[in-house]
Amino acid sequence: MDSIVSRLSEIEVTAAAIVENAQSKKDSLEKEMQEKRDKFDVELETGTREKLARIQSDLETRCSEILKSQEALHSQTLDELEEEFNQKHERYAEEIFRHITRG
Repeated sequence: MDSIVSRLSEIEVTAAAIVENAQSKKDSLEKEMQEKRDKFDVELETGTREKLARIQSDLETRCSEILKSQEALHSQTLDELEEEFNQKHERYAEEIFRHITRG
């Protein structure tokens, strides 16, 4: 009977050691998985920030080019209008004067 109790005790100790070892491995795997998730999150965030920075830079460049193009177009238009005014301002004044004196 003592040998049965002794054997059961040994089995219980062995089972406890197996459970403790399994728990230790489980904890180790959980820690490893968390580290991998953290690393993935950092890499994903870094990649996303880099892509957003490139997109923003591209958009700023395109907007700047469009703005320069529009400024050049408006500047040219203003120059043409000013040139036309300089050439025809006397005629415009005469037409305005005639319109006012007739009406």
